[in-house]
Amino acid sequence: QLRLVESGGGLVQAGGSLRLSCAASGFTSGFAFDDYVIGWYRQTPGKQRELVATRRSGRDPNYADSVMGRFTIWRDNAKRSVTLEMNNLKPEDTGVYYCRYDTYWGKGIQVTVSS
Repeated sequence: QLRLVESGGGLVQAGGSLRLSCAASGFTSGFAFDDYVIGWYRQTPGKQRELVATRRSGRDPNYADSVMGRFTIWRDNAKRSVTLEMNNLKPEDTGVYYCRYDTYWGKGIQVTVSS
């Protein structure tokens, strides 16, 4: 059973930084992790879940306009993980952040940015 486990969330003041990590496990032997897209989505209060950033191997990352220039995503295929570096955080970045790999989702992790 494929599992995605997020870590690194928490509470930070506006203008601060956080780093989210997601580790994938439960793959069958020989599975090509780098064949599929991995990334981060978030659900902020009162809104639907939205894309934050995704990364497909060998391609440029894809970012939401709202985080462009502030967030950076990178994946480590050897470690089967993805990381989201979030800088200059704003209160509107508050929400539950979900790791997604192909059609699989993590349970989510809370990020709270205070003003």
